[in-house]
Amino acid sequence: MRLPPLLVLTDRSQCVGPLRDVVAAAVGHGARAVLLREKDLPDDDRDRLAEQLLTLLEPVGGTLVAASRPVPGVDAVHLAAGDPSPRPRPSLVGRSCHSREEVTRAGGEGCDYVTVSPVFPTPSKPGYGPVLGAEGLASIVCVGPPAYALGGVQPGDVAACVAAGAWGVAVMGPVMRNPRTVAAYLEALKEVPT
Repeated sequence: MRLPPLLVLTDRSQCVGPLRDVVAAAVGHGARAVLLREKDLPDDDRDRLAEQLLTLLEPVGGTLVAASRPVPGVDAVHLAAGDPSPRPRPSLVGRSCHSREEVTRAGGEGCDYVTVSPVFPTPSKPGYGPVLGAEGLASIVCVGPPAYALGGVQPGDVAACVAAGAWGVAVMGPVMRNPRTVAAYLEALKEVPT
């Protein structure tokens, strides 16, 4: 299983409305891969939310990925840098990485993809690690599985991220605040030479 080059991450604290509605709008604008974070929710609430998001994604052939732990009906998980690998292994496993060593380790453990962050300054996590920039991203993504550039990535940054070797981009805040921006990211990805 391979995700498309745009991965949308959820964050209900940044949503312009109910998370389900924001994801529905993002899917309506072309999002086909959504990473359900919301790790602070009780398991039952998170599982119900996952079920709602699956009903939005399944009709369009989309994929829901659960952060940190598998949820019922979702066979894809995205792990934090230090999370243990789940057993049994889901069909798709990704990992958050912030260094060349973490990307190398993720590749060695068989991760299908990684997110690499922060590429640019981001209002979502100010002060979270040194900003990599396109050069730093290039020096990291070359050692592991397909990588998504994450952190402060705007549509105008997509070409530089892909030129640096990223498979795609992962976006949270801009889409949570305005789901219509999905179309701008998809257009930017379409314009990148392959």
